[in-house]
Amino acid sequence: MPVITCIEDLRRLHKKNAPKAFYDYVDAGSYTEGTYNANSADLAALKLRQRVAVNVDNRSTESAMIGQKVAMPTALAPVGLTGMQWADGEILAARAAERFGVPFTLSTMSICSIEDVAQATTKPFWFQLYVMRDRDYIRRLIGRAKAAGCSALVLTLDLQIIGQRHKDLKNGMTVPPKITLGNMIDLMSKPAWGFRMLGAKRRVFGNIAGHVKGAEGIVSLSKWTASQFDPTLNWRDVEWVKNEWGGKLILKGIQDVEDARLAVRSGADALVVSNHGGRQLDGALSSIRSLPPIVDAVGDKIEVWMDGGIRSGQDMLKALALGAKGTLIGRAFNFGLGAMGEAGVTTALSIIQKELDTSMALCGVKNVAGISRDIILNPY
Repeated sequence: MPVITCIEDLRRLHKKNAPKAFYDYVDAGSYTEGTYNANSADLAALKLRQRVAVNVDNRSTESAMIGQKVAMPTALAPVGLTGMQWADGEILAARAAERFGVPFTLSTMSICSIEDVAQATTKPFWFQLYVMRDRDYIRRLIGRAKAAGCSALVLTLDLQIIGQRHKDLKNGMTVPPKITLGNMIDLMSKPAWGFRMLGAKRRVFGNIAGHVKGAEGIVSLSKWTASQFDPTLNWRDVEWVKNEWGGKLILKGIQDVEDARLAVRSGADALVVSNHGGRQLDGALSSIRSLPPIVDAVGDKIEVWMDGGIRSGQDMLKALALGAKGTLIGRAFNFGLGAMGEAGVTTALSIIQKELDTSMALCGVKNVAGISRDIILNPY
C-alpha cells in the first residue's frame, strides 16, 4: 500500500482501482472542462497570510451547519453512482461520515437506496433531491426521506437539463456499464472491483428501481431516468418542495446574486454556491470567484456554503475566509472511497482536517469563528 499524504494520492489510487467509465464520471467536467479546471485553479491562486508569534494552542476545527454540530465545516456532497466506485459505496461513505462527525448527503441518483443507508447508520443523514417531471414520484421520494429520518433536504437547482460530458459519452457510461470491447477489457483489468460488485446490495439506481411503474429493468430504468429531468423547474417548485418536506432545506447550485436573493425569499435555511463541479455550464465562474458577491449580498440573511474544487484543508480554509459558513466535498471523498473503500473516506476526511488545522495555526487562527478575509492576501 502506498503512503497516502494528500487527496491527490487517493485520486491516483482510485483511478487505478475503478473502471474507467466510473472514474471518469467522477473526475470530469462538461464540454472543454474550463469551469471544472477553474474551480481548483482559482482556489490555488489565492495566497494565505502567514502570521507568527501568535498563541495558537488548543485549536479546534469544530463548527455548525444549519444548527448541526460538525467536526469541521463540511458535509459529504451528493454524488451519483457512488455505489459504482466501490460496492455499497453510499453505505460505506455514510458510515465514515457519521464516525468522523460530518453530515453525509445521499444523492437521488445513488446506487444504495434511502432505506439501505438508513438501515446501515445510527444518525440522520441528508438527502439530495432532483425535481423530476413525475411529481407523484417526487412526492413519494420526499416521503421516503422523511420516513428514513433524514434531517435536511438538499434541493439541486442547476440540473434542469444535463450538460454534455464528453468523457461519459466516449466511455458509453451507463449503469451497469455498457457492453463494449473497450469496457470489457477495462473491467477484466479490475478483478477486485468486479469481485466486490458481485456481493453488492444493489447495482442499479436504488431510489428509483421498484418505485416507478415501467422502469424495473436496466434498459427501461435508464430511459425513464434520462427523460425525467425537468426544464420547467422554477421557484414555485421550490415552494412546493419546501411545503412537502417541512424541514431544513438547502438550495444547491446558486451562482448569481439575484438567484441568491430569491433563495433567501424562498425561506431556505442555506444555499450552496456551486456550479455542479464544472459538470453543467462550462464557462461559468468558478465557485470561489462567485462566493464573495453572494456572501456580501445575503450572508447576513442565510447560511452561505460553497462546493467546487475543494481538495485540501487549505482550499476549505480559503472558502471559509471568503465568507462561506460551510463547504461540501464530493470528488475528494469519492477518491478516497474508490481508493480504499470506507477506510479511504475516513482517510480523505482526516487529511483535509489535518491540513485545515495546520493552515489555521500558521495563519494565526485558533478556531473556525476566527477565520476572516484578513488571512487572504489577494481576495476576489
